[in-house]
Amino acid sequence: MALYSDKVMDHFTNPRNVGKIEDADGIGEVGNAKCGDIMKIYLKIENDIITDVKFSTFGCGSAIASSSMATELIKGKPISQALELTNKAVAEALDGLPAHKMHCSVLAEEAIRSAIKDYYDKNGIAYDKAKFPDPHDEEEEHNFEEE
Repeated sequence: MALYSDKVMDHFTNPRNVGKIEDADGIGEVGNAKCGDIMKIYLKIENDIITDVKFSTFGCGSAIASSSMATELIKGKPISQALELTNKAVAEALDGLPAHKMHCSVLAEEAIRSAIKDYYDKNGIAYDKAKFPDPHDEEEEHNFEEE
């Protein structure tokens, strides 16, 4: 069996939504010191809908594929749906990631949440702080489901 699915390879070799939105409404940047991956997500939001999303990722193929897939999954969706996106959903949409690469899908989820939080903060929109845990506050590695 191949280590990576065809979808992972496709999103790695032909990533969608790469780039930067100069006048982004929300920007989220997260990283994993252990592996060196860094993801930055840019959001354009109109009437509570994510009308455009771009990313720049410094990292491995799984990190790039996770960023690409995550942006595809939230583009055109309401913020509320983007907030429901989980790392497991990103990995499933890619037809799976190796267990040692699941942290890449976690970073994609965190980068999106960070960008939405930035949008809320910039616009004075109240939100439930429990839905936006600061990954830097965690003492241990991320907890996520491996399948």
